[in-house]
Amino acid sequence: MDGSVTYILGISCWYHDSAACLLKDGIVVAAAQEERFTRVKHDASLPVNAIAWCLSHAGLTAEDLSIVSYYDKPFLKFERLLETYLSGAPQGIPSFIKAMPVWLKRSLWIPDILRKEIGFRGTLLFCEHHESHAASAFFPSPFDQAAIITTDGVGEWATTSLGVGNRSGIVLKEEIHFPHSLGLLYSTFTGYCGFRVNSGEYKLMGLAPYGEPRYVQTILDELIDLKEDGSYRLNLRYFSFPWGLRMYSRAFEDLFGGRARSPESSITRRELDLARSIQVVTEEVVQRMARRAATESGERKLCMAGGVALNCVANGKLLRSGLFEEIWIQPAAGDAGGALGAALMAWHDYAQVPREACVPDAMEGAKLGPSYDADDIRAALETASMPYEELSEEPLCRRTAESLAAQKVIGWFQGRMEYGPRALGNRSILADPRQLRMQRHVNQSIKFRENFRPFAPAVLVEKVSDWFDMNNESPYMLLTAQVRDAHIRGEGLERQRNIESPIAAVTHVDGSARVQTVSEQGNSLFYRLLQKFEALTGCPVLVNTSFNVRGEPIVCAPEDAIRCFQDTHMDILVIGPFWVSKKDVV
Repeated sequence: MDGSVTYILGISCWYHDSAACLLKDGIVVAAAQEERFTRVKHDASLPVNAIAWCLSHAGLTAEDLSIVSYYDKPFLKFERLLETYLSGAPQGIPSFIKAMPVWLKRSLWIPDILRKEIGFRGTLLFCEHHESHAASAFFPSPFDQAAIITTDGVGEWATTSLGVGNRSGIVLKEEIHFPHSLGLLYSTFTGYCGFRVNSGEYKLMGLAPYGEPRYVQTILDELIDLKEDGSYRLNLRYFSFPWGLRMYSRAFEDLFGGRARSPESSITRRELDLARSIQVVTEEVVQRMARRAATESGERKLCMAGGVALNCVANGKLLRSGLFEEIWIQPAAGDAGGALGAALMAWHDYAQVPREACVPDAMEGAKLGPSYDADDIRAALETASMPYEELSEEPLCRRTAESLAAQKVIGWFQGRMEYGPRALGNRSILADPRQLRMQRHVNQSIKFRENFRPFAPAVLVEKVSDWFDMNNESPYMLLTAQVRDAHIRGEGLERQRNIESPIAAVTHVDGSARVQTVSEQGNSLFYRLLQKFEALTGCPVLVNTSFNVRGEPIVCAPEDAIRCFQDTHMDILVIGPFWVSKKDVV
């Protein structure tokens, strides 16, 4: 590269959670998922809106870009699909007929499509899928060197990879290949339990503590041959995903007592126990893989990415195991983060720029999306005929804390939108965690989602060990820990009504919580709000859930936040410097 500024655009798309990311001389300046602009959850299309926003944010056009980097290699993926369909004939013919027109029309022409749609004529690079995940895990981490684990459904061929990263770059040393996939095993149970694959896995994780692990041995005996070193193979007799139009086979149904649960139907003891069982197996696989990574690499720090790395229960157990001194997980661990990884691979691998660690990390707290100034927000409020007050920061935080303490539910829209699946205090719905009834109220009247779903606590970082069995920071809500002084009685779904905890609304039925620590450096406004709430209540914790309703992406623009506020039973909207109360809205 010459001495001028180098801009690199990373892109992920055409599977799920498409996204774009922009680097300026290796620094992340913008990143966002396409779903936030189109309002189509898990939008997989070419992220034209996310790309346009990234370029606009930096004041660029496509001609200013030095490199565009794509997150996987389409021809390798096409090779895998062809080989899989041919090996599975005749079972794979319906899936082949469905998939091939898409590949022949679009996927084989990705270079031409990218150039045409973006208007880019420069260097176009393609990374392997798990290279992109590994790059997104290690390069932004605070570690000089580390072991790397990436685990997801499938990329081109790889489904799991183990490697190492250092100043020279990343090297993936071991891989497990399709159709043997921990991510697809978990997704098979997701589908069988009546949730949407590639969307409902977090529901299955939330359901798991209600059940008993009575199918664990069945899964280990019949479905997955798990070795001590963490390697594994699936028994394909029980699966249809390699060539079929659904995840599981008739033999899978017979093994677990009949047909799958229909979506939206009642959840039975079977689903509870299946969720718990596959969660336990997943934790064991991750544990064994991590042990292998530690032994082979000799490293004491670990970086993780891929969809399975969003399993915060497995992550928390891994951290507590002591296999590694520190773990850093990419907050956009799924395919959206592939855009970031592809861009970073272009910078460090293709451009051969040595990598320097950044403390606390290079993700800017994942606050990498659009922000809106007071004029933008005021215009949106006036267009919607919403009465508002404008406040400076101190009274805004004080009044918000007072309202939360008075059991009001607040939509909180501040600063830059988060990159990845978690709202971390900029596009959040906030509530008082001290009463269990708040959990049911927010689930039913605001999020419009299943009541078994837990909420996460945001806590002042210096107070985390007072309230949770945790001594480390967890800024990205990717680790679970036990809530101190929590007691749960009962069995199954009734346990949700029998939680005794000082912060019951964020205590799950196994006594755990998915913790987000908040520091002044990471998010000063949110930190001050937590301080105000603690001063009023003695509790430095708030319910923090994403600002959206079931089936919709997290809000991006002021108009999205206003619409969500209007359509739910939120009491107050705090949007930039503006205070909007539902009681004032006619």
